[in-house]
Amino acid sequence: MRGGFAVFDVDPRVVVWAEAAHKLACRTAENPALRAANLRHGDTWFVGVDALPNAADGSIDGIALAGPWQNRIPEPAEWHPAQLSIVYPGYPKQDPGESDANHRYRITRHAAHVDGLLPIGPARRRFLLEPHAFVLGLPLNHSDAAPLMVWPDSHHIMGAAFRALVGDNDPSTIDLTEGYQAARRHVFETITPQPVIAQPGAAILLHRHLLHGVAPWASDATAPPEGRMIAYFRPQFSAAEWLAPDEII
Repeated sequence: MRGGFAVFDVDPRVVVWAEAAHKLACRTAENPALRAANLRHGDTWFVGVDALPNAADGSIDGIALAGPWQNRIPEPAEWHPAQLSIVYPGYPKQDPGESDANHRYRITRHAAHVDGLLPIGPARRRFLLEPHAFVLGLPLNHSDAAPLMVWPDSHHIMGAAFRALVGDNDPSTIDLTEGYQAARRHVFETITPQPVIAQPGAAILLHRHLLHGVAPWASDATAPPEGRMIAYFRPQFSAAEWLAPDEII
């Protein structure tokens, strides 16, 4: 895998899964309670963490979750309900209470982040509380809007910074905030972000340390009425495995 990410070509096994997931995702996103709980950024993003009710083996309505990524990742014993990320025209608008700096970062830096580092408390200090093994994105409809943005090879910079910060300690107990921010700044100064656009039946695989985000919705972007939809699987494994310097996925 080059650059810390891979985009797999359309695969018939993934096509049928994505078709079933798309139908289920549309119903899920129309649920009033789920919409109220998941809409962010002026109702332009349905964050949808664990919102797709797939089975524990990843299947939907008996259609297996299978594809070309299977020989590249540690297969989880159980697949969590996928995140259902839906972006709508106008993304990102500014939420009430969101600082101007945070909103500007979302626009200019695409809210670039490494998954699993959760902001804790009013000061939003970053701790590793969700050590994801990888990020697997499965597009559910045809769209070029608000693409996933990746910083190729940034996983080397970010991973080295995390290992230096944590040392032999338990990562969940270490405040990673300043080191994380410094590593991100280094990535921004040295690496040009790249959009990743894929269609239903394709698959996107990201290294767990890869810096990534979502671009704003461009004025000439195209998407179906239900918005740009991607299902994301982010299974967790041990913090020690999360820290390891590997290229496996």
